[in-house]
This record gives sequence, structure tokens and C-alpha cells, in this order.
Amino acid sequence: QVQVAESGGGLVQAGGSLRLSCVVSGRTFGSGAVAWFRQAAGKEREFVLGISWSGGSPYYADSVKGRFTISRDNPKNTVYLQMNSLKTEDTAVYYCAASRTKLGALPRWYEYWGQGTQVTVSS
Repeated sequence: QVQVAESGGGLVQAGGSLRLSCVVSGRTFGSGAVAWFRQAAGKEREFVLGISWSGGSPYYADSVKGRFTISRDNPKNTVYLQMNSLKTEDTAVYYCAASRTKLGALPRWYEYWGQGTQVTVSS
């Protein structure tokens, strides 16, 4: 059974950095992708960035380009989200999600989700 678990959230000042980790355990599919979404209070869940397990360039939302990066460690089934130059508007619950088939921005393409980790950026 596939399970997704995030870690690394917390409180950081604006301009600071934070790194989130996501472990996708029980993964038996070699294809597909893993992505980060976020949901701020009172707003819909939005795509942040993602990467395919098999390679290729990451896919970023415009709002985080140049500030956030994603990397993966396939043997460890782990994906990292490095967040730099954080802004107060980055405050949200961040979710890691895994897809068996493809990388994209729509939440419905992802079958497996973590519980989320809170990121709070103070001014």
C-alpha cells in the first residue's frame, strides 16, 4: 500500500528558507510523478511544483519560479521541496501527492496524498 508522508514544516520569517521532505513508501510503480500542492486558509488547493520519477524537467507554478526547487532521491522514494525567499503569501498547508501515471497541475490526477505540513511565513 502506498503511503505519503511529509515533514519539515514550521515557522519562518519572510525572506527565509525551509526544506520539506516527502517519503512515498510502498511505491511499486516506476513511472508517474510526485508533486507539492498547498492550501491557504479559505482558498482552494493549488499546484506548487512537481517532478516525474523517471526524469525530465520539473514543472513549476509561476508563483514559485526562481524561489522553490524540487529534487528527488529515487532509491529512497523521497522528494524534497526547497523553499527560498519565502513570502507571507506562501503561508499554507503543504501537501505531497503521488501519481501513478503523469505529472500535472490537477489534484485529481494524484491518487495518493499525505496529511500535509503547515508552513507559516511571518512578516
